[in-house]
Amino acid sequence: MAPRRIGVLGGTFDPVHNAHLVAAVDARHGARLDTVLLVVANVPWQKAGGRAVTPAEDRFALVEAVVADVEGLEASRLEIDRGGESYTADTIEELDAAEPDAELFVIVGADIIGRLDTWKRIDDLRRRAGLIVVNRPGIIGGFSDEGWAHGIQIVDIPGLAISGTDIRSRLVAGRPVDGLVPPAALRLIRDRGLYAGPG
Repeated sequence: MAPRRIGVLGGTFDPVHNAHLVAAVDARHGARLDTVLLVVANVPWQKAGGRAVTPAEDRFALVEAVVADVEGLEASRLEIDRGGESYTADTIEELDAAEPDAELFVIVGADIIGRLDTWKRIDDLRRRAGLIVVNRPGIIGGFSDEGWAHGIQIVDIPGLAISGTDIRSRLVAGRPVDGLVPPAALRLIRDRGLYAGPG
């Protein structure tokens, strides 16, 4: 049997939105992955000292609701259960230990390629995983980096101008986010009173 090919799309997912789904689905198809794990960060180190982040359990519940009916996508709480700050190298190490025969791939946006060397234990990450770059129209190169265990693959995706920052501000202001956030997540946001404005 061929080894399982597992993609890891990590993020804060605050909240999960349609651009996340497009990236995950297109990466799975384009790179012929068996599964894409949407790994919800417990404490995202990139956000340290910045804005308040929605509790991890709420963010995980949103992702879990959204991927429930999408073939090949799974919500992962590995980083939440591990606790502390979340680093992709630790997550890949844990997945590798649990399923050593699998081929693991980290999925990232083309816009952060130039910042990968700032990631914790990036050399360990390269030794254990491949890299899948989801490339939106207008994003320029930066794909010459080598040394990834399973190589680098580019997957072109539609250029959806959707951001968590915009969605949060819309929700606080009571503006619609239909078409930006999957319906399952939107229902849960309303049920839990997340991202509500003052009063």
